[in-house]
Amino acid sequence: MTNFFNPVGQKTLFIVGCDTEVGKTVVTSALAAYWQQHFSGQSLGLMKLLQTGVGDDEHYHHLFDAMTTWEVVTPLKFLTPVAPPIAAEREGRGIDLAVVWQTLQRLQQNHHRVLVEGLGSLGSPVTDELTVADIAGLWHLACVLVVPVKLGAIGQAIAQVALARQTKVTIKGLILSCSSPDAEAHIDDWAASPMLEQFTGLSVLGTIPYLDEKARTNLSQLAKVAAALNLAQLDYFFLAWDRLRLFSKICDLVSRQSAKPNDARNSMYSD
Repeated sequence: MTNFFNPVGQKTLFIVGCDTEVGKTVVTSALAAYWQQHFSGQSLGLMKLLQTGVGDDEHYHHLFDAMTTWEVVTPLKFLTPVAPPIAAEREGRGIDLAVVWQTLQRLQQNHHRVLVEGLGSLGSPVTDELTVADIAGLWHLACVLVVPVKLGAIGQAIAQVALARQTKVTIKGLILSCSSPDAEAHIDDWAASPMLEQFTGLSVLGTIPYLDEKARTNLSQLAKVAAALNLAQLDYFFLAWDRLRLFSKICDLVSRQSAKPNDARNSMYSD
């Protein structure tokens, strides 16, 4: 039997949400676009945990297939757009999590970082026995929770964070998502950051503004949206490579200074 109940390290960021259709795909796309723009020399694995129906996997392939060093994959796909256990039953198939686990491990081995988008909410069933939260906890996947800017969002977020703690899931922060054109005007009423932070004990990393269909496929705009987030809270994922790149530049500068002729260096102290 495949043993997939082991930690997978700190190379992975799991994007989860309070519900379905709250902006997980937009957040994942924005973070991937930011990676493409700022870490072009580093490969990325991009995975949808599991898909029912059509949409996210196709969207990611459309956006990022040109990135030859990346890998975009959805290990299991079902045609029926309902909860995975129901989709699997209707299609006469099983849900083999070993396939998902093995795909995740391969991405980690072959790429510098891995982004994974969940499905539904943390409480959504993936199999007849396990929810998204169960998998995140068992596989030790650090998460970002996407909170929709809508009436009831605060209660949803509190419940999701409580479930995360029950299943020993680490949430690195909350990202507010404006999925409708009028959402930004109601952030303080529907998803006030101070109240969210007070009741969840987590930082709000920022807000994803409403993006129309064209903007959701514009890599430059997506990267700009991600850059406005407080990515310092995700330092293990982003800033580690940023520091490495800075260190590399410093070493290169020192090396160039050392390579200068002695008389040129000595002239600095001749006056």
